[in-house]
Amino acid sequence: MKKIVTLGLLLAAAPVMAQEADPATVEKVTALLASMQCEVDPANIEAEGDGWELDDVFCADGQYDIKLDANFAVTEKRKE
Repeated sequence: MKKIVTLGLLLAAAPVMAQEADPATVEKVTALLASMQCEVDPANIEAEGDGWELDDVFCADGQYDIKLDANFAVTEKRKE
């Protein structure tokens, strides 16, 4: 029983690997952000559910975390 509990704790503590964006996605996100006067390091574009999470987006008016849906529409823009 102890082995099962220990294994479960190890698995729960393991980091979740984020899926990196492919070049086509990076291009779409970069174009969208440019239209918003923003930019992001491609390493900060991560798959989340059916969309994308953008961390540390730098815009003319500050730094944000942005979430996009599968159609690359902004669903959340949170100032840091």
